[in-house]
Amino acid sequence: MQTTTISGLAQAAGVNVETIRFYQRRGLLIEPAKPLGGIRRYDEAEVARVLFIKAAQRIGFTLDEIAQLLQLDDGTRCSEARAIAEHKLADVRQRLQDLQRIETALAKLVDCCAASRGKVSCPLIAALQPASPAV
Repeated sequence: MQTTTISGLAQAAGVNVETIRFYQRRGLLIEPAKPLGGIRRYDEAEVARVLFIKAAQRIGFTLDEIAQLLQLDDGTRCSEARAIAEHKLADVRQRLQDLQRIETALAKLVDCCAASRGKVSCPLIAALQPASPAV
């Protein structure tokens, strides 16, 4: 088993050293013991773990969710991992619906801007400003 320093781990995983330290503070990576007068050494398992964390982040998992998944890493609790993924999928679908509503609203505002040439007040800005309080 080949070992490396923290900078070698960071380079192999495509992150910076501070990311490794951050993951250690969050409990996602274990900080190996430092031998007397030596430097900490990391092996390929830690590289794989960082790559897993980065892959999970790319598909939208938070670090807390990733910590949960890492606790299920023994391969015997697939149903629990599936439940976490199903929850994330429901969250993503809800955010997509929200984004579609935002897209529709913005498209209408942009259309209003294009249709109101020559007017002094901008329909987009007017739509985003709060209504005047009653006196």
